Amino acid sequence: MAVANALPGRVLIVDDEVGMREFLAVCLGRAGHEVTAAKSGADALRLLSEEEGRYDVVITDLTMPGVPGMEVLRHACALPSAPQVIMVTAYATTDTAVEAMKIGAYDYLIKPFKVDEIQVVVQRALERRALSTENRRLRDELKGVHTLDRMVGRSEAMQKVFELVRRVAATRTNILIRGESGTGKELVARALHKLSERAEGPFVPVNCGAIPEQLMESELFGHVKGAFTGAAAGRRGMFEVAQGGTLFLDEIGEIDPATQVKLLRVLQERAIRPVGGNEEVEVDCRVVAATNRDLEAAVEAGEFRQDLYFRLDVVRIVLPPLRHRSEDIPLLVERFFDRFNREMKRNLEGVSPEPSTGCWPTTTPGTSASSRT
Repeated sequence: MAVANALPGRVLIVDDEVGMREFLAVCLGRAGHEVTAAKSGADALRLLSEEEGRYDVVITDLTMPGVPGMEVLRHACALPSAPQVIMVTAYATTDTAVEAMKIGAYDYLIKPFKVDEIQVVVQRALERRALSTENRRLRDELKGVHTLDRMVGRSEAMQKVFELVRRVAATRTNILIRGESGTGKELVARALHKLSERAEGPFVPVNCGAIPEQLMESELFGHVKGAFTGAAAGRRGMFEVAQGGTLFLDEIGEIDPATQVKLLRVLQERAIRPVGGNEEVEVDCRVVAATNRDLEAAVEAGEFRQDLYFRLDVVRIVLPPLRHRSEDIPLLVERFFDRFNREMKRNLEGVSPEPSTGCWPTTTPGTSASSRT
């Protein structure tokens, strides 16, 4: 019997018994589905890996030599675009059924079953798959509204940051990014680079706070052979390395006064003189600086040159700390789930709110992390 309003799909059948594979292939093929058969769990893992996202439904036997059905289930559920998995077995127990459902199986059928029964279950699995795919599409569209490169945020403060980054990215002006440690200053710098006309050029980050004072000038401007003890060969500085791209000077407030003078001249003249050299080298790179210090106070204290500060602070981007934009936390949680799912080949969909801890739900309904680990 054909299922009314049948939704065709791509089905992978996994069974070591040739008779069962042929039976399922015939009855599902007649229903309009595209069917692929795997004679072992190992073959199924290969197909799922090589053709990730191809299959809508996987029907797998539980007991097979080598790679069992449970392993096929775990592998399928860990895929970024996980298919719906239907387990079938002639040796059903309550424990295995419960375990399969916990891992993520859509349904659990006991052999022998009727043609109508498997067709109905497959059709319902396809409907769930379609709903899941649509939810993912809508979720991705929503993310697009609340993302900029690798940053996420729906808060008003972050939306203003995104708008400013998009507006000034195409300009050549120097930019100063202000914000506490961990607010994502380098992410903003990278977004500015990727959205600029220099995106094909290098992005060169320099942590000014991690470079010893005696090496800072050589690191930024380079040196010629024999410029100082140990300079056995000439070396390009970061300004030259960043030619045609973006130089990101992180922790700019930590550079020493002598280097501040030389940096000011480079920003004015667009040319550097390597340590020990006599000739200037023209440089063409955009400078984006960042700091978590109060540079105005540093200027007042005589620790930072005012003229250099004005050169760097042509456009200022201020990043709010996370404690001031708590509405962005669910988006960040979801971003981390996506990242770790890819890295660990899992399919966790979110976290469940716990009254005892006050955890929040993610913006996407789904199976909780506790039930999918």
